[in-house]
Order: sequence, then C-alpha cells, then structure tokens
Amino acid sequence: MGFKEFANYDAVGLAELVRNKDVTAKELLDEAVARTAKVDPQINAVVVKHYDYAEQQIARGLPDGPFTGVPFLIKDLDPLAGTGTTSGASVLRDNIADHNSTLVQRFLDAGLVMFGKSASPEFGLMPTTESRLHGPTRNPWNLDHSSGGSSGGAGAAVAARILPVAHASDGGGSIRIPASASGVFGMKPSRARNPVGPDRGEGWGGFSVGHVVSISVRDSAVMMDAVHGPEPSSLYVAPPPARPYSQEVGRDPGQLRISFTDKSPFGEAIDPEIAAAVRDVATVLSGLGHHVEERAPQLPADPAPVMTTIVGGNTALMVRQLEARFGRPMTSDDVERLTLIMGQNSLKLTPADYVAAQQTAFQITHALATFFEGCDVFLSPTLCAPPLRLGELNTMSEDFSHVAPVLRRYMPGTSMSNMSGQPAMSVPLAWNKAGLPLGMMFAAKLGEEGLLFRLAGQLEQVRPWKDKRPAVCA
Repeated sequence: MGFKEFANYDAVGLAELVRNKDVTAKELLDEAVARTAKVDPQINAVVVKHYDYAEQQIARGLPDGPFTGVPFLIKDLDPLAGTGTTSGASVLRDNIADHNSTLVQRFLDAGLVMFGKSASPEFGLMPTTESRLHGPTRNPWNLDHSSGGSSGGAGAAVAARILPVAHASDGGGSIRIPASASGVFGMKPSRARNPVGPDRGEGWGGFSVGHVVSISVRDSAVMMDAVHGPEPSSLYVAPPPARPYSQEVGRDPGQLRISFTDKSPFGEAIDPEIAAAVRDVATVLSGLGHHVEERAPQLPADPAPVMTTIVGGNTALMVRQLEARFGRPMTSDDVERLTLIMGQNSLKLTPADYVAAQQTAFQITHALATFFEGCDVFLSPTLCAPPLRLGELNTMSEDFSHVAPVLRRYMPGTSMSNMSGQPAMSVPLAWNKAGLPLGMMFAAKLGEEGLLFRLAGQLEQVRPWKDKRPAVCA
C-alpha cells in the first residue's frame, strides 16, 4: 500500500492533506481500495464495489467541502444513482439506483469519494449483519463474532481501518450496536436532524435516522455540520444547534448531572464484565468532576412489541411494493424467511394496533422526558452481552422463537431513544478479557448532540481508543 500513514489520520485529517496538496484524492482512493483488498476477504464488509464511480467523481472534479477527496462507503440501503443498491436482498441483487437519497447527495456535496457500499442485514432488520445474499460480515476483533447491525459493514470497515468514517443508520440501535461491537464511535442524531428523503418523510415511524460511524469524535461532529438540516419535504425539524458541532469537540462540557445503570431496562442482570465496565466509566466520569448517581428511567411499557409492530408494518409495505414491482408474490427465494414472516404477521394486526404502538412509544417518550428533568446525560451499556457469535440469529430458520430472547438479552436498551427521538452515542471505552469491544451508551435530551459531542471529546482525551487495533486490520 502506498500511503502507510493512512490509518493515523481521521477523515478531517485526510481532507486537510488533500487541501494542502500533500496527497491527492486518487492516492487516497487507491489506498482505500488496497486496504479493502487486504482485509475484506476476511471480514466481508464492502459488499458492493464501484471503484469506477469513485474514479469518475475525481476525474470530473470534486466539490470543495470539509471532506474533499476522502474515501467513503454508503450503507447498502441508501440509493446512489448509477450504482448497485441491494439492501442485502436476493431479489435486488441486480438493482441499480436511479437517484440519490438526500443524505447521500449531502455526502457528495461534502466532497466524499464513494467507492462502495457497506454490508447490511436484509433491509436493515437485524442487529447482526449476516444476509443470505452477501454472507456474514465478521468482527475484525474476532472473526467468529458479529460486527453488529444493521450498519455492521460500516462498523467492521472502520474498525479494520479500511477508512476512518462510513455512513450508518439507526432505527433501533443500528449505529450504536455496530459501534459497540466493532469498537468505534457512533452517534445517533436527534430525530429529523439529518434528512431521510426524498422517498419517505420519516423512517420506521420516525424511529430511523442516518449518520456515520467513525474512529474520531470530530469526524462525526464535522460530518453532522455538513449534512444536517431540513429538506423541502421535511415533516418537522430538529432543534437548531447552538453553534457548529465541530466547535463542541474539545469544548469543556462543564459539570454534568449523569445518571447511570449497569442493568438492562427491565432490571435484569447483564454480562458481568459489561456491568463492571459501566461502573468503571461512572468512576471516571466522577473523577472528571461530573455529578454521577445510579438511577434509571422507569418505562411504562416494554419497547419490544412497539418495535415489532412499527417495523413489521413497514416491512409488510416493503414486501407489497416488491410484489408490485416484480409482478409476483415474494417467496423465500426472493427475500429471507424472517422478512416474509414479519410482513405476514403484521398483516394480522389492525390499523388500531399500529396506532396503539405509536401511543405506547409516546408514553415511553414521556417517561424519558420526565427522567431527563433530573439529569443531563444517561449512561448505560450499549449492549448487555458481548458481540453475538455468527449464526445466533438465523433469518432463514423454520422457527423464529429464538429471536426475541436473543434480542432481549443482547440489545434491550437501544430502541428507547429511537422512540423518543433523543440523541444517543456509543463510545468505545472498554474491552472484555476476550478482547471484544464493549461500547458505553450516553443519551441526552432532544437536540443536545452538542452536549454529547463535548462529553465524547472529553472521554476521547482521558481514555483514548484511536490506537487500539483489532486482529484484522489494514
């Protein structure tokens, strides 16, 4: 590889090298391609490669933006005109997008060079990335484990240092889960912070939002500066930031009121190493001068049935749209059995059931809003068990009774902030004795990404993670 120092830079740093003419965009692209060739056969993170598209971008001339010349991966769910977008589904293996999503267009406007798509589970439905079409994405820290989902390809690619930042999206934890499992930083923005159009007004009933996973906190902040804000079709807007997010990283967060728990939202015990890591981080926060107390929100209802109803309804519509497009019923040859079953089960529910789920989500939102009257930040484990072993969730099974117990054990707390629309981030602050990453999750009030970036920047200084490298690393 021609640029051995590549992995020492975050995306902001790489863009500065291009701006100063120390390297060219083509040299960075060649390096990202070489890194993909070196490690992707082991981790399977980059499932659609369109290097010609990236070369054409450079040849046409890149726009002047904060990331001009930096290689980038789009999650294989968002359309990039003229490139393959499969959503991890067999029926879409030959699909070519005919337009850009608004978020993808903003990535392009920021000067990013799109050299491929990162792996996602089929339609982003699972917290592990093991689609039938593309096969499992493996965790660079231990190839027998999952890198998380649904942005598992992004998490694995960034962890393995193919690139410093990659697109991700989060409808129930899908930025934070792979950030935790892969040992990288992941911020889920407030609802409506970043655009979701033009094909829809909101994702999964407002639960889903897109952003990135990254090695550095500042890459996430600068990226949010570049892409946030409403689009013409926005149904609502997020509270405006007090200042550019890039100015929050390195800014003193002050003395924060931080509540924490080392248990699941249901009060159940979790993996003991993760519980110990939460308490250790709470001690670090106290040592930084924050007021820390053990306190957790009391939820009025279980979030899981809400997710099942909202996501199931969206899945049923997606299957219907595929059937209309291809002029035939979808079968398990076209999409995975889990997708079919989710859609079929949803059709057994009524419109009133869907509205009831929305109202329960609002009740959870109200409970969280009340809880945050007493604190600025809530610390909890991103995941309540170590990264899943590959195969623990089987989307082609004849029996899906295993799914709900695995999800309850693994990721019981991530979906709450999707329902409330609050920002939440997973910060790579711990590793277990087996060497697997354990992310810590921090949530704040709606619109308070700036506060979280300040806290993340502080933690990045006192407990840095940049130089921790997985076993499989470019």
